[in-house]
This record gives sequence, C-alpha cells and structure tokens, in this order.
Amino acid sequence: MTYLNIAQILISIFIILIILLQVRDSGAGIFGGGQSTIRSRRGLEKVLFQFTIILAVLFLIISIVSVRLT
Repeated sequence: MTYLNIAQILISIFIILIILLQVRDSGAGIFGGGQSTIRSRRGLEKVLFQFTIILAVLFLIISIVSVRLT
C-alpha cells in the first residue's frame, strides 16, 4: 500500500463524514420537507460545503496521479 492509497482512504472517510454532517444540519428531509425555498449557505454550512469541494478535488487529483504511477 502506497502513501497515495492511504491518502485516498483518509480523504474518502473525511468526505463521507462531512457529507453526513451537512445532511444532519439541513433539516429538510429527503424530499425537501414540503418547502421549496432558495437560501444561501452561511457560517459553518458554507465552510463544510467549501471543504467538501476541496477534498473532492484533492481526491480526484490523487486518484489520477495514482493511476498514472502504476
């Protein structure tokens, strides 16, 4: 197992945890809770959203590098 594989595993675990935190904080339920309002992300929700994007991009880059090296 290389360092890239370990990094992929750790990043994927963090992505899963952050997505679960976002779902728990949304409070809208699976089908939107009957309200169709558009709202902006603020505070911790915005930070979690941006961190999710950063981790996903990092995971993609590490995956591409890992495939190229093998």
